[in-house]
Amino acid sequence: MSDISDMLVKGTSKAAGRSALLVLEDGAAFRGTARSGAGEVFGEICFNTSLEGYLEVITDPSYAGQIVAMTYPQIGNYGVNPEDCQSDAPALRGLVVRDLCATPSNWRSRLSLPEYLESHGILAVEGVDTRALVRHVRDHGAQRAVLSTEDASVESLLAKVRASKSIVGQNLAATVSCAAPHAVGADDLPQSHAFAVTPPAPARFSVVAYDCGAKKSILHNLVRSGCALTVVPWDTPAEEVLALHPDGVFLSNGPGDPEAVAGTYTQVEKLLGQVPVFGICLGHQMMSKAAGAAIEKLKFGHRGGNHPVMNLLTGRVEITAQNHGFGLVFPSLGPLVPELSGGFKGHEDDLRFWARARIAPVVQNERFGRIRLTHVNLNDGTAEGIAFLDIPAFSVQYHPEASPGPTDAHYLFTAFSRLMEGREDYLDIDIAADRLAGWEFGSGKGASHA
Repeated sequence: MSDISDMLVKGTSKAAGRSALLVLEDGAAFRGTARSGAGEVFGEICFNTSLEGYLEVITDPSYAGQIVAMTYPQIGNYGVNPEDCQSDAPALRGLVVRDLCATPSNWRSRLSLPEYLESHGILAVEGVDTRALVRHVRDHGAQRAVLSTEDASVESLLAKVRASKSIVGQNLAATVSCAAPHAVGADDLPQSHAFAVTPPAPARFSVVAYDCGAKKSILHNLVRSGCALTVVPWDTPAEEVLALHPDGVFLSNGPGDPEAVAGTYTQVEKLLGQVPVFGICLGHQMMSKAAGAAIEKLKFGHRGGNHPVMNLLTGRVEITAQNHGFGLVFPSLGPLVPELSGGFKGHEDDLRFWARARIAPVVQNERFGRIRLTHVNLNDGTAEGIAFLDIPAFSVQYHPEASPGPTDAHYLFTAFSRLMEGREDYLDIDIAADRLAGWEFGSGKGASHA
């Protein structure tokens, strides 16, 4: 063969990899080939339906303790730009895909995804029938799993996974939170994003952000909306936060079982009513727990960039990015207030009832007064957002930072700014106009990349 043909074969072929085996606690088994990492890892199996944004998914701290399967068949085709990472290192236990691209093609790529995963010791397996795997998880629910390159016996791995620890009851937020308070400002924004994103607004608000596993892009969006951030560990006492005299407090996303993160929600209970508060994902659950609500484990969770959510205040449907396995049980917040809930007196288990009725129902909470349901998931009727009517606080279960995913919910960062301004109409925003706010699409610094 010629040198050119040798080069072509090398660039389009994959070397033989190690055999790998994925076994779920109900006995289902899937074989594949390891393309990075080695050994044996345990975690909860889950799947993400995003077509792009694999790097943001892989580096999202909310995946701590989980083995992630991507439903899109080829992962890694545009490579890795480290400035797109959502944390300094991946927190997930393992990655399962159909095909892992080793030869990316994109002007922003700095290295291939297999190289990135190998550098962090992440066990990544390809060649798995991910359609069959996802169907199985959808039918039978999230469960413990083991991914191994060392043990080829289904029976042996099944015994191991059934003896492994469940994600339920674990405080995984403590494993991915920052170790000490630190500031995040305009100088921390990724320079490689300047070609598409406008410069940040001048800092007008002093905000303390609880880091329960915060994605960098969420913190960056807060900075872009005019917040000077002080990021603090997950269990920082409320008294220390209030001593900083912040204009607002932000509660971040994070992994695992919210019931186990008492060090955060017990502090949130002291903060609500003292300062404007905004929560995302786990932060939403922390506010719900502070109000005395019950949290349920979802059958297989919501993870992807294509989940429809209705804003009950406007009737608009947002296509949202999501990543959570637990959710608020809205009726547990308190009894309905009929005069503020369309005259209805009884709760509905499927919250899509309120979407059809075009009503944003209100409950009377024993701790914090009236709380309104603001957003509902149209796939399964679960709660996606609440607003406290007697104190300045609101939260959503989904991700408005669009990393990865759509920008329909970007307006929530604007809403937080308006809440800190003291506006009662802080959520009254035209999301169609706001969803493109802050984007330059090639006209800004760094646009020349040919």
